Amino acid sequence: MDIGVISVRYARALLKSAVDAHLEDAVYAEMQSVAKSYIEVPQLRQTIDNPMLSKEDKERLLLTAVGTKPSALVKTFIALVLKEDRENVMQFIANSYITLYRQQKNIIRGKLTTAARVSAQTEQKMRQMVESKTNGTVEFETEVNPDIIGGFILEYDTYRMDASVKTQLNAILTQLRK
Repeated sequence: MDIGVISVRYARALLKSAVDAHLEDAVYAEMQSVAKSYIEVPQLRQTIDNPMLSKEDKERLLLTAVGTKPSALVKTFIALVLKEDRENVMQFIANSYITLYRQQKNIIRGKLTTAARVSAQTEQKMRQMVESKTNGTVEFETEVNPDIIGGFILEYDTYRMDASVKTQLNAILTQLRK
């Protein structure tokens, strides 16, 4: 069976259980923590995939990846995943849950890249602009990248607005080379 199909099925079941228990927001935060743990600690995947490691040790590792106080629902879910020998797709389950949750709550990810740090007020204005255009909630990430020289790059959904000085200078250079 396909890993994508399996992970989405488990994620859907977890989301349904979380919604029924009114814990979907808490489980969302916990699944983000799991996904982040897999990214920040690449050895986690190798360790979880190790057949020599006991189920109890794998459960402890996954609960540690969840965070300080995992919810009872997530504890039960991880036990189920281990019982069904699906721990090798836990990273994909976490990512699938995050995607399904965002779809259900109409959450769009946005990113603002600037040459220098922007004020909270400017960041809020950009967030509001994206929210008004998408009719959804925006999870906004800001990044400082001095290489763009000035201006900004705004990305959300499939939209990208590049108003950076670097891009404008490159466009002028391209015109001059013609």
